[in-house]
Amino acid sequence: MEMEYQNTIQKEFRVTGPGLHTGRTVTVTVKPAFEDFGIAFRRTDRTNIITQPALANNVGATSRGTTLGSGRHSIATIEHLMSALHGMGVDNALIELDGGEVPIIDGSSRPWMLELARVGIRPVSAPRHSYTFKEPLHFEFPSTGSIFDVEPCDHFAVHCVIDFPNSVIGRQEADMNDMSEYPAGIAPCRTFVFLHEIEPLLRFNLIKGGSLDNALVYVNEELKPRQLKRLCKIFNKDPNNFKVHDGVLNTTNPYYPNEPARHKLLDFVGDVRLAGPMLNAKFNIYKPGHKANAAFAGFLMDYMKKNPQQE
Repeated sequence: MEMEYQNTIQKEFRVTGPGLHTGRTVTVTVKPAFEDFGIAFRRTDRTNIITQPALANNVGATSRGTTLGSGRHSIATIEHLMSALHGMGVDNALIELDGGEVPIIDGSSRPWMLELARVGIRPVSAPRHSYTFKEPLHFEFPSTGSIFDVEPCDHFAVHCVIDFPNSVIGRQEADMNDMSEYPAGIAPCRTFVFLHEIEPLLRFNLIKGGSLDNALVYVNEELKPRQLKRLCKIFNKDPNNFKVHDGVLNTTNPYYPNEPARHKLLDFVGDVRLAGPMLNAKFNIYKPGHKANAAFAGFLMDYMKKNPQQE
């Protein structure tokens, strides 16, 4: 097999926008990094700057997103940027932020992917750290009902199943047979939420940066006038233009009928990168979520440590 080399980006770029949960405006600077550096984040708004490698053993909270670290140095909602870096084959990058949350932008990884494509990706003179699984693996995360199966494969592929019983989403499946399908079929797919979750999330000081421009909102029940009035106030929308179409409360239509499953696959592409090396396997995942994904990435790290492989 021809040797693969590590990649970084040609030059740095910046993205500014509000975080999904805090609503605070943050500027992210993505910088090239040298060979064997990996992916790492650090906050520049702290006097004692700490560089945090993007690895499963550094994950803190996983409520509605993946957070690196904890306390004053925590960095929330890294999964879409991590997904784009993985999808575009970037091995080494330093991400600096002047705040505590990666901007949500449009709720997908496509804006990050487009920036990576714009600045360009270049190889560095070191072989890529990759791991090819030679045997099947099985991992379950009982608290969420999540199941992860690994099949030997010579490249990265994912089959994703989500299951929301008694909802407008229901059971959906999505496939990515190799990374060549990522840019068009996975990267544009936006995050989603159920309408009945919105007000509790706001009460818990989450989704302050959420809007109908960066999330699909699914509706399980008919909206009553009082609910509609309250939601129009939350989202600053004209009631006459606030509609439910095919179970989606939004000003835009889903890109795909199975966009929620595709977005969960997008999240997994970002979260599984926290295992460390580039992985070659077919991943069959059922009911993935950030907490289960991070636990699975940690499981893979432990497995690879116990079963080293010549690169």
